[in-house]
Amino acid sequence: MPERLSALDASFLYLEDQATPMHVAGVAVFRRPRSGFAYAQLVSLIEQRLPLVPRYRQKVATVPGYLARPVWVDDPDFDVAYHVRRSALPKPGSDEQLFDLVARLMARPLDQNRPLWEAYLIEGLAQGHVALVTKTHQAMVDGVRTIDFGQIILESSPHAPETDPDEPWLPRRMPGPTKLVMDAVSDTVRSPREVVENVRSAVSDVVSTSQKVAAAIVSAIGIATHPPTGGPLNAPVSKARLFAVARARLEDLRSVRQGHGGTVHDVVLAVISGALRSWLLSRGEQVTSSTRVRALVPLAVRDGDADGTVPGMLGNKVSAHLVDLPVGEPNPFVRLQHISHAMRAHGDVGLVAASALLGVGGFAPPTLHSLGARAAASFSQRVFNLVITNVPGPQVPLYAGQARMTEMFPVMPLNKNQALAIGVTSYDGGVYFGLTGDRSAMSDVAALARMVEESVEELMTTVRV
Repeated sequence: MPERLSALDASFLYLEDQATPMHVAGVAVFRRPRSGFAYAQLVSLIEQRLPLVPRYRQKVATVPGYLARPVWVDDPDFDVAYHVRRSALPKPGSDEQLFDLVARLMARPLDQNRPLWEAYLIEGLAQGHVALVTKTHQAMVDGVRTIDFGQIILESSPHAPETDPDEPWLPRRMPGPTKLVMDAVSDTVRSPREVVENVRSAVSDVVSTSQKVAAAIVSAIGIATHPPTGGPLNAPVSKARLFAVARARLEDLRSVRQGHGGTVHDVVLAVISGALRSWLLSRGEQVTSSTRVRALVPLAVRDGDADGTVPGMLGNKVSAHLVDLPVGEPNPFVRLQHISHAMRAHGDVGLVAASALLGVGGFAPPTLHSLGARAAASFSQRVFNLVITNVPGPQVPLYAGQARMTEMFPVMPLNKNQALAIGVTSYDGGVYFGLTGDRSAMSDVAALARMVEESVEELMTTVRV
């Protein structure tokens, strides 16, 4: 019997529309080796790793009459060249040109009639660099059965041995409509209430199991009883996107932590708080000492044996915290103290330490950003203003084939009525902020990215002797 999508996974398909595609993306920049890093090499590398993630050769099959949730089936027409695509910027391509292309790719929903992922090799960057842009649907990445491609194509050495499958992949025969219905009936006998929910959610496109789960979570968090103040971050989103980035040195953020206490994660949130304060003021928004911006901050938590000691096993548990960012506070040191206090107030909920995350095989941040996006989509958007995911990455160089990765930016999706999402990843001594904004409501997202870097400098002044 084909594997049926979980209620949460199916909800991401039901809730997707043209303005809010439900995928997470990433931008990895590579230094092209002397041996080259051509499209054919990338396709070959991905083909080698596909056996590690069988879901990437499967697509969604809908049950007639919506009698049950959809199932995963092998795609008999799977063509890796359809999913791995090639594009180029006019040489020498700038950051602005690259990120404008990323925004356009991010705005385009994935084809639900095919496996729900795409990868783009972007050539023509300055200094001979190339970029790899990956898109993966949130219905796929659960952290247990399926991880993000970024976690399997990157290695700690440029001389990693090639892997060949023991035997050629042959798709299993797709079940016909009768088989899908009979399996649905069998499942319904075991769980008769589920058929009503399946039809209701599929027809209305608004009933989501994830929202039901979220209601229970929100009720357990006291801060959620006080809705956040509306503002420019809470606006209807269009189909178009903008993407901008900011960069910092991990050494600088660590020096702030050492000087003032707390964690690097606290420092990251304080940096974003300072940037949001400057951005609101630049827009002429009223900012008082009590002004707050509420962020939903998903963090990985321990899940049974999935503690990061087994390569590739993350567990699918993400604890989503609501944090009020003190954007009304003009003093950067005091902002950091407020953030540290707010994070301590959540108590010990079994968070996975950065050191444990760094022990996970491959490059875990893309998978954890995806899990964070899933957690955010499960919440009612009325209780927070924006999503911020922050995942520590390895502090050693990683390679795709022989091409060394120099930078990695997460690209987070937007929820309805939320015009900004921020993903943060540290890698090889750098900290990389990816800011996704709605093209209409956040036309100045590039200015906000510059303010992130200015906010780092402002915090650094509080620890310099």
